[in-house]
Amino acid sequence: MKIALICGGPSPERGISLNSARSVMDHLSSNKIEIIPFYLDLHRRPYKISTAQLYSNTPSDFDFKLSQTATPLNQAAFIRELKKTSIVFPAIHGTYGEDGGLQRFLERHNIPYIGSNATACANIFDKFRAHKIIHDLGFFTMPTLLLKIFHNDHSKLLTHFFKKHHLKRVIVKPASGGSSIGVFSVENIKNALEKTALIFSKRLDTRVVVEPFAKGQEFTVIILQNNFGLTVALVPTEIETDYTNHQIFDYRKKYLPTRQVTYHCPPRFDNATMQKIQVQAEQIFTATGLRDFARFDGWVLPNGEIWFSDLNPISGMEQNSFLFQQAARVGLTHSETLNYVLRRACRRYGLELPRYHSESRLNQNDKNKNRRPVAVLFGGATSERQVSVMSGTNVWLKLRRSEECQPTPYLLTQKNEARPRTVARAKAKDSGAWVWKVPYPLALYHTAEEIAQNCAEFKQHEARLSTLTREVRLRLGLPEKIDNPAFFAPTKMTLRNFIRRFPFVFNALHGGTGENGTLQGQLTNAHVKFNGSEKKISALCMDKWATKEAIKKLKIPGVHTIPGAIVVISNPRRRGEKSLSQSTNGQRSLLRRRDDKLSEASLGMTVERLWKKLRRELGAHTLIAKPRADGCSSGVVHLHSSEELRHYVELLQSQAACVPPNTFKDQNAAIDLPTQKTSEILLEKTVETDKLRVVGNRLKYSRVSGWIEITVGVVEQKKKLHAFNPSVTVAERSVLSVEEKFQGGTGINITPPPASIVSPHAVERAKKLVTAVATELNIQGYARLDAFMHVKTGDVMIIEINTLPALTPSTVLYQQALAEKTPIFPRELLEELIFNKGY
Repeated sequence: MKIALICGGPSPERGISLNSARSVMDHLSSNKIEIIPFYLDLHRRPYKISTAQLYSNTPSDFDFKLSQTATPLNQAAFIRELKKTSIVFPAIHGTYGEDGGLQRFLERHNIPYIGSNATACANIFDKFRAHKIIHDLGFFTMPTLLLKIFHNDHSKLLTHFFKKHHLKRVIVKPASGGSSIGVFSVENIKNALEKTALIFSKRLDTRVVVEPFAKGQEFTVIILQNNFGLTVALVPTEIETDYTNHQIFDYRKKYLPTRQVTYHCPPRFDNATMQKIQVQAEQIFTATGLRDFARFDGWVLPNGEIWFSDLNPISGMEQNSFLFQQAARVGLTHSETLNYVLRRACRRYGLELPRYHSESRLNQNDKNKNRRPVAVLFGGATSERQVSVMSGTNVWLKLRRSEECQPTPYLLTQKNEARPRTVARAKAKDSGAWVWKVPYPLALYHTAEEIAQNCAEFKQHEARLSTLTREVRLRLGLPEKIDNPAFFAPTKMTLRNFIRRFPFVFNALHGGTGENGTLQGQLTNAHVKFNGSEKKISALCMDKWATKEAIKKLKIPGVHTIPGAIVVISNPRRRGEKSLSQSTNGQRSLLRRRDDKLSEASLGMTVERLWKKLRRELGAHTLIAKPRADGCSSGVVHLHSSEELRHYVELLQSQAACVPPNTFKDQNAAIDLPTQKTSEILLEKTVETDKLRVVGNRLKYSRVSGWIEITVGVVEQKKKLHAFNPSVTVAERSVLSVEEKFQGGTGINITPPPASIVSPHAVERAKKLVTAVATELNIQGYARLDAFMHVKTGDVMIIEINTLPALTPSTVLYQQALAEKTPIFPRELLEELIFNKGY
């Protein structure tokens, strides 16, 4: 069977669309099902794209070069291509994908597709229209106001709305939109008018909906149709977040792991409330004519009323989305969930679906019994633990489809685990570390804390969940019992016992003892094979300053380091006073000059004096501050003044969880900080780079210094390190954020660098230099080097080396591997990282 997968589209949610399409590709394609991806650009122009492009971080990675890298199609050609397939899987979120536009096009040309029809989509995607429909059906709704662009009655309508319903706070949002894009919480008429004007000015919509700020418990529920066309609501998820300051469940909380939100599935509601949610969701799904699957968001209000605030005809399908979380709770894997939805759609059109064998049957085959066991370890307690969860679960899910490896997810937890204050203290053993063997449903939670909590409370909820699961499975037409070895009760063990159990551990930890050589040493001593570099080089690369010094000693022509200095944050002498000292090793009071000579510096100098001295010594206007041994943009800040340096030090000394948005100049998003008190920071000269932006479908470049920021993956192949084509990283700010690095749908990585900016000769030289650095430092297995590259010469200025780079669904390593002359697909790359260690 051939399935046309359509993603992209004109809405701001197009990045999330790419995430969903990637999941469909990963979990639905098989030797019996071929997925053929198509992409619609901002202007809805269709392209037939390669599978490789689905693994880009964001559509902006390739939008500007679609005409060269994809096959442009006119409407007639697009229709012909779609009709060559059996059925279409729409994965466009927002405008055109969920408002009925794409469905109307497919219906007009008699092309079968998965999901709800055009009329149903149009009715429920429009928030004001959906509100009216469910109100007319007799369901509870909150008061709602509609404002239209170019009308001059906004102030009058808002004044009446606030007064009539005695409102102190409202939500202002586009009438047609999703992913909380353009949604604002405001406390008065003036602010409501401002946010309405902002939505209209940015053309997010031509209509705005205003509704009361809800109080109560937020939830979301997935609805499926079974083989008989009957509607079945799965077990809802309760969304717990902090509404103290009237925050909303925004884009960042939805798509990036964060402790600002916690999911509970099953929810903490009583069974009667949960059943009420399920029944009403099923009734609305049926009454509005929806098909196959959908997701409804809503509230349980303090008076017990159920309010469905948002109806989504195409649920997000990223790997740990609510669709897969709730499906897993009733015993369905990603592949089984998508096949279930596909089977229902095929039955509607009378299409014959290739015979699907459940994963429990596949695991019993002789072929699968010979798969090599791989323990995938992720989590920890560093500030990078959530990125580790993203990496680890992605590695586990991709290797599940491997014919060679049999992965099992494990979560590392430790009550007092955190990165040591100095690199010298990093040798402490993990005597207090615990490891959970994690069952399939629990591995899909967003954070390490949620996974650990659900493992610990599994027995407490087991009886209730078993009853809920049995009821839903019965209605879905599934066997009463879950017959899949990936679904089990979690078990807990010491780290020492965990290490003894496996011949190979896939280390997906980031930072702390997982990356600084400690775990590597323990695995080596136990004769256990693992991915990545050995103990010594892991410890070196974890220490940014030591790495910088080691690279200098190599004296490779064309390889440079960034001028910088280590600053030791000493204890305040008296209340309100911050004392800093400059040091290269934490003991001697030394500051390294740009000319590599050492000069004496006074201990305990004030922040103002230190700031002036560093700017003078480093030849810098502004400075980049970062913890000496941290990664994933944790604690990395662009400082513009001594006052900002003072504030940065105060945040580190107080062990704040994060730097709040807008604390520093041009800092729009929160920045996570190390989980334990930091005593050493690295201050570096800010490297001014050429200006590179993607505007619409165009790449705009302005020469400034000749340097651009790149990231380069190196992988060991046939016992030699090989550098992939570099990716040009385009940051919205001067420092790449966690979102830009790891959250699918955000950030821009252009692979390979455009020839119009960087000559092929410069790219090849940069690859050789990066390979030389990695080889001389004895990097093993793989790594990622972040650097600045000169566009003319190919010289590189190394920023840092990551011996355990992130392997999240949209990591740049996958893009670079797919850009090779012989593309290496993500699962193949992961297998290579395992096999090149002799396993």
